[in-house]
Amino acid sequence: MKYLVRFFVIILITFCTTISKSENLLIVYIDMDKVMNETVAGKSIVNQLDKIHKLNIAEFEKIESELKSEEALILSKKNIISEDEYIKEVNILKKKIEEYKNSRKKKIDSVTQKKATATTNLLKQLNPILANYSKEKNISIILRKKDMIIARSDLDITNAIIDLVNSKVKKIKLN
Repeated sequence: MKYLVRFFVIILITFCTTISKSENLLIVYIDMDKVMNETVAGKSIVNQLDKIHKLNIAEFEKIESELKSEEALILSKKNIISEDEYIKEVNILKKKIEEYKNSRKKKIDSVTQKKATATTNLLKQLNPILANYSKEKNISIILRKKDMIIARSDLDITNAIIDLVNSKVKKIKLN
């Protein structure tokens, strides 16, 4: 019985100490998607990726139209040329289509890789900014908004961080 009372006293003291320390904690949140999309550097990344994507789409459409016209030409010659020659031309066309598919997949993967690298680079530059901001404002924890269920809007530091990032990071170049 004596040990049980001591145990509860120790738990009570620990609990009270924890509560008094937690009153000094300042927890805020940030909308990382908004930071990535509304900062100058984030917009720069999106614009560069859009340009690359549009160039790739134009190139893909050109190659596809060439392959379709070649297919139509082969189909128009089907009754004129021998069956062996027809099969040979169809196999050549199949190889070209397969090469096109591989090339397209490589370019799409390259764009995806560039996006991931640029996003990682922006996050690396964002981390020291967040660390300095939290030190200046005595913030204990910064959470992502998407991980939150509900919080007061005055705890949102997104706009302040966007202003800081815009003043320090102007552009992220894609490789």
